[in-house]
Amino acid sequence: MKVKEVAELVGISVRTLHHYNEIGLFIPDENTDAGYRIYSDENLETLQQILFFRELGFPLKKIKEIIDSPSFNQQEALEMQHKMLLEQKKRLDQMIGTIEKTIQHAKGEIQMTNQEKFEGFDFSHNPYEQEAREKWGDQAVDEANEKAKNMTAFDQEKFNEVFRNLAAIRHLSPDSKEVQEKIREWYHFLNKMGNYSLEAFKGLGQMYVDDERFTQNIDQFGEGLAQFMCTAMGVYAEKNQK
Repeated sequence: MKVKEVAELVGISVRTLHHYNEIGLFIPDENTDAGYRIYSDENLETLQQILFFRELGFPLKKIKEIIDSPSFNQQEALEMQHKMLLEQKKRLDQMIGTIEKTIQHAKGEIQMTNQEKFEGFDFSHNPYEQEAREKWGDQAVDEANEKAKNMTAFDQEKFNEVFRNLAAIRHLSPDSKEVQEKIREWYHFLNKMGNYSLEAFKGLGQMYVDDERFTQNIDQFGEGLAQFMCTAMGVYAEKNQK
C-alpha cells in the first residue's frame, strides 16, 4: 500500500506517517524509484502496535525504544495491551454507569448514596501496571501515567480561552510582541500543571502539528492555529534560552 492508502485505511494524516518515518518509528519495507513509499502487511501490523501504545499514552520516543528492543515480543505486547485496555474499559463502564445514575438522580427519578456517586473514580491502581513496568520500564509507564493524569485534570475552559485568544491574532507574525505575550502566558499556565522546560515547550508545539489528534482539536478554534502555535512556541523557546 502507498502512504495515502495507509493514511485513509487507518484514519491518520499522511503528515503523521511521514513524521513516524523521519524519526525511524515506522519505516516502509520498500521505496520505489519514483520515490513512493510502499508498506507491507508486516508494516501495517507494526503500525497497529504503535497506535495501541499511543492509545495507552506512551510517548513516541518510548514506543520506538520498546519496539526496537531485541527483547520485544509482539504477541506479548498485544496480550499486555489487551489487559490494560480492558482495565480502562472496566473503569470507563463504571463511570458511565455512575453518570447515568447521577442524571437520573438530578431529575429526581432515583436516590443515590454518597458511595454510589463516586463509583468508578478509582484510578490509583491498574493490576497490570507492574507487569508493564517489567516489560517496558518505569520511565515509559510513568510518562504514560503522567500524561493521562494531566489530560484528565486540566482546566478545559482555560485551554479554550488560550486557543480562542491566539486564533484571534493568528494573522500576526508569530514573533510579534502581542503573540509572544500570549505564548508567554501559555507557557506559564502549562507550568502550573506540570514541569515544562523551554525545550519541552518547543517540543509540545511540534506535537501540535505532528499528531493529527492535536491538530484537529486545536484547529477547531481557527484553521492553521496548530501550525501557528507551533511556530510561535518555537520562537518563544529560542528567545528565552539562557
